[in-house]
Amino acid sequence: MTPSFLDFASFPPVFFGAWNFGFGDFQLASPLWLFALLLVPAILILRGRRRVPVMLVPFAAAWHRPSLASAARWPAWLVTVGLILVTVALARPQRVEDKREVRTEGYDIMLAIDLSGSMLAEDYERGSERINRLQAIKPVIQAFITNRPTDRIGIVVFAGKAYTLAPLTFDHAWLARQTERLEIGLIEDGTAIGDGLGVALTRLEQSRHDHEGRRQGAFVVLLTDGSNNRGSLQPAQAAAIAQSRGVPVYTIGAGRDGFVPFPVKDQQTGRVLGYRRVLSDLDEGTLREIAATTGGQYFRADDANTVAGAFRAIDSAKKIEFQAKSYLVTTELFHWPAAPGLFALALGAILIRPPWRREASP
Repeated sequence: MTPSFLDFASFPPVFFGAWNFGFGDFQLASPLWLFALLLVPAILILRGRRRVPVMLVPFAAAWHRPSLASAARWPAWLVTVGLILVTVALARPQRVEDKREVRTEGYDIMLAIDLSGSMLAEDYERGSERINRLQAIKPVIQAFITNRPTDRIGIVVFAGKAYTLAPLTFDHAWLARQTERLEIGLIEDGTAIGDGLGVALTRLEQSRHDHEGRRQGAFVVLLTDGSNNRGSLQPAQAAAIAQSRGVPVYTIGAGRDGFVPFPVKDQQTGRVLGYRRVLSDLDEGTLREIAATTGGQYFRADDANTVAGAFRAIDSAKKIEFQAKSYLVTTELFHWPAAPGLFALALGAILIRPPWRREASP
């Protein structure tokens, strides 16, 4: 474990950078600190040129024999050794306990989620409680996030316009927290299915894994309850783009057919005052066409096998392989040169001007 009394890892690498240099099972986390060792000879040369008062004794050279081990030289040697050891400690020597190359298989999946006002229709039930369409579709979203740990998943939300909620990421815990924030009314109302699909395709394009001009191992899952009535891109146009890029789109339709209960809320408090019946406008034909055009599949959200069927369809597609090189476990070794180095510096400073000499001076 790294000692807390002297954490050289907290030094900011302003001039000395932070790149690793390895040899065998050891490495230096900040090797550029070693360039500071060039200052040690410069300090010794400048100290040797310093003028000091001397007393000349005739014929002293006949009996004087200079020695490198003389007591007068100890402070300088201690300070020099201390500076070298502290500099090595700043370079952060480490022992690599486990170094390996990790290779995993997975998909790139963009979830395009409808947040239009019609998603407030409460035509589903959970136990004895009536729930709206977003509450009914959230288990599908959570299943994609929690049950697919090796996939990179991103989220696009759309209503009258489309926005990226989360780019492709392996951080599924963070992604789940973003999903919890989903609410109806975050975006101006409308249903821009084409724009939502277009933004999702753009996000996949920013992390390309192509083979002969076609995107490999990438999918879009489109969850909506309505027909396209907003946006600059028509669903058929977005589907054609997905087809040209080789990206299958799996469409999931939420909502029941016919008239469905829609809550009437107080504009100021948000309290439900009552319900009115509205006609469901789910355009299954368009969703089926998008899926068929791109090589995906269409599912209804009220089907108990929706999630399992979607997973089976996605698992039948080709996987892609991600590669990451990582040092899994390292042990910090900087305290071994740091402790004797600081001790040598302190002892050298004491011997240069010992306190007992200062007390004895008049």
